[in-house]
Amino acid sequence: MKDLTILLIERLCLLLIIAFVVTRIPGFRSLVYKELNMKMILLHVLVFGLFGIIGTTAGVIIDTGHIEWRQFVLSAGEDQYVVSLSLVAIVIAGLLAGPYVGLGAGIIAGLHLFFLGGIGVMANVIVNPLTGFFAGWIARFFSNERVISPFKALFIGVFPPILQMQLLLIFDAQQNKVVDIVDTIGLPLVLSNSLAIAIFTAIIAIVLREQENEAAAATKRALAIVEDALPFIRKDTDQAIAEGLADLLYERLGLAAVSVANKTEILAYRGLASDHHLVHDSVGTAISLKALETKKMQIAYSKEDIQCAEPDCPLEAGIVIPIVEADEVTWLVKFYFKKAQHIRPEELTLAEGLGQLMSHQLSIVAAEKLTAHMRDAELRNLQAQINPHFLFNTLHLIASMFRENPEKARHITVQLAQFMRFNLRLVSKSLVDIHKEIEHVQTYATIIQERFAGRMEINFEMSPNLQNLKIPPSTIQPLVENSVQHGLKDVFQKGKVVVQIYYSTNQLSIKVQDNGCGFKEDILKRVTKESTTSDGGTGLYNVNKRLISLLGKEAELQINNLPDCGSEVAFNIPIHIMKSEVTV
Repeated sequence: MKDLTILLIERLCLLLIIAFVVTRIPGFRSLVYKELNMKMILLHVLVFGLFGIIGTTAGVIIDTGHIEWRQFVLSAGEDQYVVSLSLVAIVIAGLLAGPYVGLGAGIIAGLHLFFLGGIGVMANVIVNPLTGFFAGWIARFFSNERVISPFKALFIGVFPPILQMQLLLIFDAQQNKVVDIVDTIGLPLVLSNSLAIAIFTAIIAIVLREQENEAAAATKRALAIVEDALPFIRKDTDQAIAEGLADLLYERLGLAAVSVANKTEILAYRGLASDHHLVHDSVGTAISLKALETKKMQIAYSKEDIQCAEPDCPLEAGIVIPIVEADEVTWLVKFYFKKAQHIRPEELTLAEGLGQLMSHQLSIVAAEKLTAHMRDAELRNLQAQINPHFLFNTLHLIASMFRENPEKARHITVQLAQFMRFNLRLVSKSLVDIHKEIEHVQTYATIIQERFAGRMEINFEMSPNLQNLKIPPSTIQPLVENSVQHGLKDVFQKGKVVVQIYYSTNQLSIKVQDNGCGFKEDILKRVTKESTTSDGGTGLYNVNKRLISLLGKEAELQINNLPDCGSEVAFNIPIHIMKSEVTV
């Protein structure tokens, strides 16, 4: 018994080596993840059926109470019993792939045993399909586990040899040798089979962990590359994007070559064979066109798939990765390899991850650009607005002054033209020189003071060092207009508006004060949160919205009523923003 146990374990070690090789077959992963279709079921029936035949061939022969040493079991005499190791393969088939694969593989292994002959042939034939089916049925109770644990497999592996012994006693009870055979092989077969099944499931768990670690490493690598690719994706021209991506991928991935193309032509190429793989070549290979059509990654395993016309081209394989934006392929990234063997599962996982992540990143950037353009259009529209009442009243003022004071009328006309010209020009800029904004406010002040002559005055208090500072256009003038139209609406003499512009080492501070009626308490709380203007002007709400959109929360309006009378509207701009160009 001891010798038989050791011999069976030795033979099973050979099977386990074969099993380890099987786990490296690309299709084996479908078993672990239960990705089975009819084609894969038939394939795995054949694979595990063959595995069962190998288990039988690696078994031993029992002849008249002693072990017959054979390197391979290829036949059996009428008085000989084949101790088959096929149950290991059949149980694994059922546990991994379900009852149908287990049953099919068991039938193949059973038929092989039938043709070998010997004592107990019917028991050997029947036990294999039964074991495969019931192993698959039992595995359904562990369907939440990708791979059954070795301890559970060890427990399950005890029963198939016991079932085999029972069937042997049932079908061949009339033979005196059967009882001796059962006594001889029973315990060794139970121990060796259950142990081998447990080890096999442990191997599968290790392989699966390796795959997960490789996938995690590839995903981490892809994430890092996509993060570094973001600045290139944000570039404005297709050529700049393609060249940036090609440089990054070629440097980081160590590929033989890499190309980046749009839907029609190659825009950038880096690596080997650059003498005949040229920029601006058309995207016309069958594999590239298939990637464009299916929006799925395609793999070229030969020169014929690459379709390179150069006979001495060092590139023999490649991966075509479509980058999809808004359900349309925007870019085609192609990885080139010297040999097809260089396309390992890790490269495929990395390529697929890069394609998905870059597609997602491209969609996000496109959405950001669209949002920015919409916000830009909205802000430009707000900036370009001119209060129609102000325009009509000024034109009426000019008309009335032409008879009494033509010179002053011409001066006001020039001021109005400058005011309107500034409003038309500001739609193309996010920031303007602060002196331009001050001129704009002063032009407005000149017109208003002429309209309300003797009723109010507008004064300016400014720091002398305001050079090279930028400010959002049309931000101070609406504040002055608010003071005139609302703060001083009930003031008919000695109305006053003071515009203070002070520059310190850290920030630019702008305040507009008036000695009018101030804000009502309910309006003061919501004036920057919702539009409260009723005269068609931009209003404090729009100015505040523009400041925050362009410069951030720290530049928002601060509105207060003054202790005696009137109000103050102020905002501050940090120095680092004032000296930079801001784009919406």
